[in-house]
Amino acid sequence: MILVLDAEYECALGGPVLRAVDPNIFTLRYFTHCMTCGFCKDACCDHGVDIDLGNAARLRDLPQDFYDRIGAPSNEWFTAEVMRDAEFPGGAHVRTNVRDGACIFRNQAARGCAIHAYCLEQGLDYHLLKPMVSVLFPVTFEQGVLTAAGEAADGSLVCGGGGPSLYDGARDELRYYFGPGLICELDELKASYD
Repeated sequence: MILVLDAEYECALGGPVLRAVDPNIFTLRYFTHCMTCGFCKDACCDHGVDIDLGNAARLRDLPQDFYDRIGAPSNEWFTAEVMRDAEFPGGAHVRTNVRDGACIFRNQAARGCAIHAYCLEQGLDYHLLKPMVSVLFPVTFEQGVLTAAGEAADGSLVCGGGGPSLYDGARDELRYYFGPGLICELDELKASYD
């Protein structure tokens, strides 16, 4: 059952607009503390991720030290096919390519996302460079509905089952992208599922 929200919440980046929520985000659970786990080996990075065109351009504009970290020319970072999708900022996205069985932006020297690590090291806001879909995972959006990512919904998420709810894990990121109004409404809804 999908719950219609009292208001529409537009992402600070220009898309998507959330109009409803799947209450599974309040009941499904996952380990949450990605950088401290020893069991997943970055399984969520085994495939590429959708990234809006503006975000892809910002990555290409980074200095040479970022290019060196990725170890591939920028023309290999993304798929060539542009997908029109009104839910993404700018109305379109590409996908990050896969190299050696993982997203091209998976950190080669350590665990996690190379974009995220670079931002932390350089004092940059990772929200402006890391794909929004990655930041929100395992929560996602589909046709205006805030919902569980497929792996979380179907039980195949390697870190699923224990820990905080998907919503609790993504709450701060949702606040960043969609504002405190969404969080107030979701907090009230979540209380019915605790």
